[in-house]
Amino acid sequence: MSTAAADYEKTDIGTIQIAPEVIEVIAGLATVEVPGVAGMSGGFGGGIAELLGRKNLSKGVKVEVGQREAAVDVSIIVEFGNRIPEVASSIQRSVKQAIESMTGLSVVEVNVHIHDVQFKTPDKQVPQDEETAVQRVK
Repeated sequence: MSTAAADYEKTDIGTIQIAPEVIEVIAGLATVEVPGVAGMSGGFGGGIAELLGRKNLSKGVKVEVGQREAAVDVSIIVEFGNRIPEVASSIQRSVKQAIESMTGLSVVEVNVHIHDVQFKTPDKQVPQDEETAVQRVK
């Protein structure tokens, strides 16, 4: 997908251009706010950035931007126990609404790619022997 913006919006006093990276960040933030989304799936490059301590807000998002329209692809990880079609539909609505309200662009499609399911890890239980040992020492 091409991320190059095709043209500038012209006003009386100048031009306005929204960088494709801005739209990626908006889509990413709108996606992670949806209940049931465990995270974004950004592949190898996104993982390296996170290991280096840099938070990549556009991880797992690709956009194609035209003069008046945008198309978005998001790649996500779903939390186990959630209905995938409902989560995907919520993402589509959330991303479309966020981009259209913030940029004025018309979102023609939001494609959701499910890359994984994340299982909840059980909370670490304290073994009975350790718990009684702590109570005996005062």
